[in-house]
Amino acid sequence: MQFCLLSFDDFLTKVNDFVWGIPLIVLILACGIFLTCRLVFVQIRKLPLAFRFMVQKEKDGEGQISAFSALCTALSATIGTGNIVGVATAICAGGPGALFWMVVAAFLGMATKYAECMLAVRYRKVDADGHTLGGPFYYIEHGLKEKFGFSFKWLAVIFAVLGICVGLLGIGTFTQINSITSAVDNIFADSYVIPKSVPVFGGMRLVTVIAGAVLAVLVGVVILGGLKRISSVATFVVPFMAITYVLFCLIVLIGNITAVPRAVADIVVSAFQPQAISGGITGSMIVAMQKGIARGIFSNEAGLGSAPIAAAKAHTNEPVRQGLVSMLGTFIDTIIICSLTGLTIVITGAWKSGLEGVHVTIAAFASGLPGFLSDIAPYILSVCLIFFAYTTILGWDLYSESCLEYLVGRNKVAILIFRWLYLIAVFIGPYMTISAVWKISDIFNGLMALPNIVALLLLSGVVVRDTKAYFANRKKESQKST
Repeated sequence: MQFCLLSFDDFLTKVNDFVWGIPLIVLILACGIFLTCRLVFVQIRKLPLAFRFMVQKEKDGEGQISAFSALCTALSATIGTGNIVGVATAICAGGPGALFWMVVAAFLGMATKYAECMLAVRYRKVDADGHTLGGPFYYIEHGLKEKFGFSFKWLAVIFAVLGICVGLLGIGTFTQINSITSAVDNIFADSYVIPKSVPVFGGMRLVTVIAGAVLAVLVGVVILGGLKRISSVATFVVPFMAITYVLFCLIVLIGNITAVPRAVADIVVSAFQPQAISGGITGSMIVAMQKGIARGIFSNEAGLGSAPIAAAKAHTNEPVRQGLVSMLGTFIDTIIICSLTGLTIVITGAWKSGLEGVHVTIAAFASGLPGFLSDIAPYILSVCLIFFAYTTILGWDLYSESCLEYLVGRNKVAILIFRWLYLIAVFIGPYMTISAVWKISDIFNGLMALPNIVALLLLSGVVVRDTKAYFANRKKESQKST
């Protein structure tokens, strides 16, 4: 039995290395560089405007939820295990330099996120009853047909199928529930209420089984309520937990402020000379790039094609406006939250502890926080992880359902069956190994990104033209008002 598991894990490793090889890394970075140049560094020039749009409601516009709710829904799917566990696994495997490449990919990914979310609103479908549906499948089908004169529906279908797989077998379920149950298990590690001596289901602790079952129920209560309930939970939970987590990271960094410059230097040097920093633990610069970019994409999903699905539901008539708001998701998720996580891990040296997964970040908090906060660090981080992962499960249910809706229409029976399958996947998630879970997620991530990036490159002219037209109109209106 152990041999079979090892063989399966080895198979996943080979597939993952093939999918996330140099060609895909180059393609993702090239897409970000290309769009950044064509849009003249829109992620820098228009960042203040994006924050202003985030809190301003658009008076007239079609859509089901506000721009802020759409951003929070997208963030609910991105701020999760990638920020806490993903950063740790990337640094442990690729050295501190992995964080450098994660941030570089995120900076370029902001332009990618802007383009894909802008296109999602431009090509979305709005029914007579106000129901909206949009995402890569629509701009792949209609945008490319508009440009080339023939159908790319087959490519849109491939994206939608992969989107369902990512949600059902990757980011949406297995990685999140696995991290949640690990966090809960850590909280009750020395509990007399549920002792370690009570194993069930092949050695799984009772607390893990209970946590998985309870979470499946809590997920079901929300996803069965549809978009409105998912966005309501995300709008409340995501900002609160993100601010809480950032504050604790800042406490660690301020308490070790003298070590920050050295950590930053290690991160930059290790990005190009990983062996000099890690003492041979990591392989090469390619490993640092591979792990950093893969985990970065897992965390912020820029280029993956998921966030455009939420963006398409925003209450707006301006695709460019929503594109700017949506690109903030990558900025908040990776450039802020992942960077803070990575710095705490590098400063405390937790990445060299021999631990894996969430336990690396817990060790960083435990050694970096002062006084009594150090004692409760595992509980603080575990609660943050639980809430982050929970909202990610909800967000990815919305994404997967939208992909399914594109394939089968608004078929209530098909959507209900999918929701139950999703809950089953949540329930069995705790029994997957950490290594297998992350590799499956990375594989589906890479495959899902391919058709989306191809479409973004081919439709970049549309993005540039509409962006220039939008800001030219804003300038004219501003001149008229003065």
